[in-house]
Amino acid sequence: MNLSFVIPCYRSEHTIIPVLEEIRNKMIEQPEITYEVNTVNDNSPDDVLSVLYDYADQHSFLNVIDLTRNFGQHAAMMAGLSQAKGDIVIFLDDDGQCPMDHLWELLAPLKDDYDVSLAQYQFEDRKESFFRILGSRLNDAMICSLLDKPKDLYVSNFMAFKSFIAKEILRYKNPYPYIDGLILRSTRKIAKVPMQDRERMSGTSTYTLRKLISLFSNGFTAFSIKPLRIATFSGVISSIVGFALGLYVIINKLLHPATILMGYSSLMAAMLFIGGMIMLMLGICGEYIGRIYISLNSSPQYVIRSTYHKEEADETVDHHRCV
Repeated sequence: MNLSFVIPCYRSEHTIIPVLEEIRNKMIEQPEITYEVNTVNDNSPDDVLSVLYDYADQHSFLNVIDLTRNFGQHAAMMAGLSQAKGDIVIFLDDDGQCPMDHLWELLAPLKDDYDVSLAQYQFEDRKESFFRILGSRLNDAMICSLLDKPKDLYVSNFMAFKSFIAKEILRYKNPYPYIDGLILRSTRKIAKVPMQDRERMSGTSTYTLRKLISLFSNGFTAFSIKPLRIATFSGVISSIVGFALGLYVIINKLLHPATILMGYSSLMAAMLFIGGMIMLMLGICGEYIGRIYISLNSSPQYVIRSTYHKEEADETVDHHRCV
């Protein structure tokens, strides 16, 4: 068996080495298993790239991938996945929260008939801020409703899957990758492995409100046309309500001329409601059209400036993924 670990790195110069050391010590337990670790520097503003280069000079299992700019966590995961050569790929974070001591438990279901194995955390036990947990809950609700994810399945940051799933994920060429959606559209044979995540080694989550909204938007528009159907349904309902209300006012005016007071309040309320609905639906349609335009414009999913490995220390490989 050959394992490929993929770790996107951002603001983790103080945490990435303990994570790499834990992987190395864990793999010593089963020396017959070969492995590699693909770390992806997502244009981190700290000194994590230099830290990774120094560590790679001492350990041949480490591959360092440097992106030209900050493309986001999921794009960085795609970049690391593109360089993975293992029979099984493992995604984990760079902050030490993923419980590597449960690695063999995570991999066990893949020996059976499962294609993907996920660490299953409980929301109430998660070692995250309220803001991050709220974002995770909203993301979970979104993929349940739009991607038909089973409600008892939580797509976590610690997962393992077989190489054919990796190949299927890499078939996605557009500039807005969403790993959860790509996995769910590839297979439903997903195992859940209960475990507890850890406290972050240092610092705070790098997921800002803007990044959470961007991730939510990627999943919202990239893998489903349900929002457009919701817009159509809402438009139909609004039209029916408006027609029925107008008919009621006309009939009531004819039957009881003195009881109906015509004023601007009801008119303005109706206009604001209808106008708001129209703007909302136009915004959803515009989001889809904008993403189509960006995809047709061949915006890159990610751009790799260089890769670094101990055996190739004098080489840099430019690799552009234009999609």
